Amino acid sequence: MAGSRRLELSEALALGPGWRHACHAMLYAPDPGKLFGRIPLRYAVLMQMRFDGRLGFPGGFVDSQDGCLEDGLNRELREELGEAASAFRVERADYRSSHAAAGQRVVAHFYAKRLELEQLVAVEAGAPQAKDHGLEVLGLVRVPLYTLRDGVGGLPAFLKNSFIGTAREQLQEALQDLGLLESGSGRKTSAHRPQ
Repeated sequence: MAGSRRLELSEALALGPGWRHACHAMLYAPDPGKLFGRIPLRYAVLMQMRFDGRLGFPGGFVDSQDGCLEDGLNRELREELGEAASAFRVERADYRSSHAAAGQRVVAHFYAKRLELEQLVAVEAGAPQAKDHGLEVLGLVRVPLYTLRDGVGGLPAFLKNSFIGTAREQLQEALQDLGLLESGSGRKTSAHRPQ
């Protein structure tokens, strides 16, 4: 969010009733696969193409009937990702950060949930049948966590896309803090796309 400031969760929850709360989650899983048989994927990290053409994380606004932030987030995940999102629950322990946009009176809460690869693949497979697919969500994408030898392909090119609010910064911070990037990330892998 342009002009947003980072808040502690307790500070964000203490804001008055005129503030709306939105929750989003980065879903990720260890992935032993290799691109072209050579480039380790290490982790599968999901983002989505939104209705406005920007990349973001699944989630949305918490409603007054939701018991807590996490209840609202899990409801939104089921709406946007389908029934496979019922196989896990994002909890307070998965919380990462909050950002407030004063002009909009919106607080965006960010979570990161580690799944098993089978759970993540089930989410990808079921997402086209989700209630919001084709409406709020145009599709899921995996974040490439490698940099190709040209120094451009992979994560550097992905980060040049248009992201909603603070999603790019949330992604980069989570990848770094959770150790999902290779040590010395930015290191180029010696691979070319097969002809």
